Order: sequence, then C-alpha cells, then structure tokens
Amino acid sequence: MTDTIFALSSGSPPAAIAVVRVSGPLAKPALAQLSGGRAEPAPRRAVMRTLTVPRGTVLDQALVLWFPGPATATGEDLVELHLHGGRAVVAAVEHALEHLEFDHGARLHRALPGEFTRRAFANGRIDLAEAEGLADLLSAETEMQRQAAIAMAGGELSRLVEDWRGRVLGASAVVEAVLDFGDEDDVEELPAGFVERLGELDREIGGWLERPRAEALKEGFRVVLAGPPNAGKSTLFNALVEDEAAITAPMAGTTRDVLIRAVALDGVPFAFVDTAGLRDESSDAIEMIGIDRARAQLERADLVLWLGPEGEGPDGAWEIAAQSDRGPDGSHTGTVKQQPRHRLSAVTGEGLDALRRDLIGAARAALPVPGEAALNARQSALLGEAHQAIGLALTVSDPLLVAENLRQARVAFDGLVGRATTEDMLDTLFGRFCIGK
Repeated sequence: MTDTIFALSSGSPPAAIAVVRVSGPLAKPALAQLSGGRAEPAPRRAVMRTLTVPRGTVLDQALVLWFPGPATATGEDLVELHLHGGRAVVAAVEHALEHLEFDHGARLHRALPGEFTRRAFANGRIDLAEAEGLADLLSAETEMQRQAAIAMAGGELSRLVEDWRGRVLGASAVVEAVLDFGDEDDVEELPAGFVERLGELDREIGGWLERPRAEALKEGFRVVLAGPPNAGKSTLFNALVEDEAAITAPMAGTTRDVLIRAVALDGVPFAFVDTAGLRDESSDAIEMIGIDRARAQLERADLVLWLGPEGEGPDGAWEIAAQSDRGPDGSHTGTVKQQPRHRLSAVTGEGLDALRRDLIGAARAALPVPGEAALNARQSALLGEAHQAIGLALTVSDPLLVAENLRQARVAFDGLVGRATTEDMLDTLFGRFCIGK
C-alpha cells in the first residue's frame, strides 16, 4: 500500500469538532501544502494552523497533529486535522485534499470502509483477531458486548494463541529431533512428559471451545413467549420490551406472525420473541402459518416462557402464570398452575421485576463471561481444527504422523491471527467498518 488516503474519522457533521485523518507517504507533504509550506509540528503534539488551499484561500483554523510512522495507528505516516465541525468546513477540506498535486502526478484518495484498520493489519500493528474485536467494538450496543469486544481488541485471544502456538512449536522441535537423530544414542524417543504437556494443551483449548460463542452476545439471549391463544403473550411481550410493539386484543388469533424485539436489560442483550397462539386446528390458513412459525421459534429459543397449561410446554420451559390480575391462578382460562416459576400481571406490573431479574441471571449464566474474549464462528472453527490436530497427535505413535498433526495445528493458529488468510475474507471483515476507521 503506497498510496495515501484520507477520510472523516469522526461522526457526521454538524458537530463541535470534525477529525479528518490522512495516512500514507504523502501525509506530511499534504500537511505542508495545507499549512502554506510550514514545517510539520513536533510529533504527537497538537498545534494551531491556518489551513489554506494552494492559492491562499483560508479553509479553517484547525488543530493539527503529526504522527510519523511506523509507530502509528496504521503503521504509516499519519496526520490528523481537528476542524470546526460544520458540513461546509469538512467538505472544503476534503475537496482540497482530493485536489492537492504532488510530484509525478500523485494524489490523495478517499478511503474505503475499514481501510485505515486494514492498513493497521497489513502493517502488523494489529492481528486479525484484534481487528475482529475492533469491528465488534464499533457495533457494540450493550455493556456485555462492549466488554467482550474490548477484551478481543485488546489482544486477549491473540496472546493466548501465541502461547499455544509457541508450545506446539516447542513440541514440534522435540519431534523433529527424534526424526533427525533417532538413530543416534543421545536421542532415541520422545522425552518423558511430552504426552502430558501436549495433553494439557489439548484440554486447555477444549475448554475454550466449550465457552459460549460471541454470536450469542450479538444476537442476544433469545426468549420466546409461547402458549395458546389469549394467554397474555403479547401483553407480556410489550411489558418486557417496554413498548406497544405487539397488537393486543381479546379475540383469539390476534398475533399472526413472529415479532422479535432486541433490548438490553441491565446491560445484557436479549431478543424477545412474540409468537402466534398454539393450537392444533384453525380455519384460518394465515393463522396456521403463524402457528407453524411459532413452533419453529421454539426450536431456536435459548429459553421459552410457557404461558399455557402447566406441563405442556417444551422441556426446560419456565412456567409463567401471566394474568394474575384476572384471578389467583394467573390465568383467565381456568387452568391452575400449581408451581409456576413466576406469577405476574403485565397489566398491573405485579411480578415483572422478579421475572426480569430472573431472566438477567439466566442470560448471564448462558452468555460469555463479561470482560472475557469470546470466539466467533471463524475463530471457533479454526481453534477446533487445532484441537482436533493436537488430539490426533496424542493418539498416534509414529513421529512422522505426530509432526504432521502438530504442523496442522500451527496452520490453524496462524489462520486465527491472520498469518494465513484470504483476500475475500479480509474484504468481508473490513467492509464492516465505517469510512474513516
């Protein structure tokens, strides 16, 4: 990457301040042109400059910072222009940057989405796992998502992978010594403790694979409200999401389709799902489609809140008596629940706080531990390959096969942090970033 890019790296104007970032070999001469030929300021020190176009027209009074590479966010020479945040100011500076002229006809280019971060990856400032964590951090909407993304972007998984790779590399060196010098007196077989150390690594990786995945944080803890028609599902759904999202009416079959709403309770991400009332037969073809979709949602649920007759819900469902305002049994249908997990009224609010606290506790137990990195699907698949390869290395006695399985584990580790990857995968990842990041 030898060209120089620029983009607005702060929020869309108008704003108090707008930060335009320039990265690449022309960053310093671009600053010099905008500053009327003045030398760049001391590294990492903000100074006031009058920015002008080459003909002298003033663009803005701005704070400018100069960051010489490679010790920068992108690994390249980097300039930041802290402008007044009006639309016209930003547009004028971007137009000026795009039309600056340099030797040999070189020009600055507007950055593509994620191009600054991609350069940081290409220049070794971050690895692929850290880049994925940064992408998650930018899209985080709940406190748990933020904490997990911070851990990943901060290199928690990367440091672990480097440790695992180093241990596999050490084991590979031992096996190679056996292969190279096995016919000599000083090296005849794998040393004592080799299998035990490799087994310990295998169990450690297996423990990580058993952890909840990062997708659970992104999608939220999926809670499906289910039961027969007029059991109070939509009313409870509205109360949980604190919005009149679902239509409620006394007529059976009001809810025809699946309604999903993502919310955060105490920083924990949830996806609440309202469903059509379950019954075996209906003369309404559209209602039957809704019932089929409701049954499909039961298969995807992390937890089902069952508002129907006691004992008739899916395995593991929570028994909810949801209409306590209509009678002591919590159901106007006459179905008495002897041992509901919660007895409540979404109309009066009775019991709702207890249900919310219980849901938050269940979700926290099922989701990744706050503050710890969580594997995404790609990372889990590669770590699974490494785990499988190490497991195979423990089951064979031929040193050649042990060496090959250990090599396969190293390849998987390299893929985890981006030492070996494809351009298509990188395009997909960095396409998640906004322009200017």
